[in-house]
Amino acid sequence: MAVLNVNPTRMELRNLKGKLATATRGHKLLKDKRDELMREFIDMVRENKEVRREVEKGIAKANAHMSVARSVMSDESLNVALMLPMQEMSLDISKRNVMSVNIPAFETKFKTADENDIYSYGYAFTSSDLDAAVKALSDIMPKMLRLAELEKSCQLMASEIEKTRRRVNALEHVMIPNYQDTIKYIRMKLDENDRSTTTRLMKVKDMMLEEAHHYKEREQGY
Repeated sequence: MAVLNVNPTRMELRNLKGKLATATRGHKLLKDKRDELMREFIDMVRENKEVRREVEKGIAKANAHMSVARSVMSDESLNVALMLPMQEMSLDISKRNVMSVNIPAFETKFKTADENDIYSYGYAFTSSDLDAAVKALSDIMPKMLRLAELEKSCQLMASEIEKTRRRVNALEHVMIPNYQDTIKYIRMKLDENDRSTTTRLMKVKDMMLEEAHHYKEREQGY
């Protein structure tokens, strides 16, 4: 690791100790956040897989019924039957905060509560398979919206996990080791300075004692 370009002083040592403590706390918090994000992400991925399977199954069922309906009805009759839908659906999009990630939350509202309003045609000149196709699509719509919600949420969570992982790695492998190495370097320099100062003081003391001894001898000589 690299030693930061700082002056090896006690004040700088104190500042670096504070930065190291902050970085260590931040590293722990980010690791906890990363782990919790991973747990939430895995749960969403599992639900996403299950919902996607149900959606694909429902779409396949609707397509099968629609194919039969198209085979027994003319394109004109089919277009007329589906031209003016009676039911309307609106979508409200809000946000839900999960570990500082704003994931979407969808809420659907229908114009009427009558389930039969999904059929915008009479039953006299249409195929029962058209009814089944419309019913299958109506049943699968909430799951399709949930799938879209999960897909976007997984994308946002994955992006946040990657950013958090990079920050954890930067703290763990760069910043914290740099602070530790710099603190160690400053301590070594301060200890070296202390030893040098002690050595100088001892030499000065010896010189003063020697000078005092010579001064005493000169006084006795007189």
